[in-house]
Amino acid sequence: MIENRQRREMDYRCVQCGFGIKTLFVQYSPGNIRLMKCENCKAVADEYIECETMILIIDLILHKPKAYRHLLYNMLKHEPPNLENLLWKSTFGYLLFDAYRSLALKSSKEEWGLSMSFSSLVWTCGKILTDVLFGNFLFLCTFLLAMKIFLSRLPGTSRYKDFVLAILISSYFKIFLIAMMVWEFPSSVIFIIDLFVLSSNTMAVKVITGSAMSRCIGACLSAHAVKVFTFLMF
Repeated sequence: MIENRQRREMDYRCVQCGFGIKTLFVQYSPGNIRLMKCENCKAVADEYIECETMILIIDLILHKPKAYRHLLYNMLKHEPPNLENLLWKSTFGYLLFDAYRSLALKSSKEEWGLSMSFSSLVWTCGKILTDVLFGNFLFLCTFLLAMKIFLSRLPGTSRYKDFVLAILISSYFKIFLIAMMVWEFPSSVIFIIDLFVLSSNTMAVKVITGSAMSRCIGACLSAHAVKVFTFLMF
């Protein structure tokens, strides 16, 4: 009981070194706060508290570890009232982006038009749905298996939900697929987005586990490779 309470109290993390900290700031009055310093590195524990959201987004795109620590440890774990609700919403959005990715790649290889029969349209949509669901199922299974093989520092099974949420949130580069709905881009842009998603997933896993970058790359790369292979097979 005492260890569990101490673990919850140290749930915040210093964005600089990842050291556990009880609180990130002290509020004296509305709008008057003092940021706490980390006991380990003696730096301000989380300067993003006083930064604009755009600065956080830019640092996430630049793959700065401290931005991922703020997002995964100090923001998502404490602000949302229901973590499971956020997890399901992220999963639904993730599947929608994957469905559009699959549709965009298929439409670049096939001729889509008004002359397409209803049965052919239903068959194609069913094929895309099967591709997305089965591909992501294998992706998740491969990712969890790769974590046990490549990563040396793993939490208990109760925190697997945090790992899945980290993967979903760090796949934010899929949002750029929306631009393909407005402007015409070659299909090669999709694979560029996939590379950014892979690198972002790798950084999120490194922040969560604290393992070596090579091990994190191996875990994420194997999961993405299985997903791409499944798409090619279908």
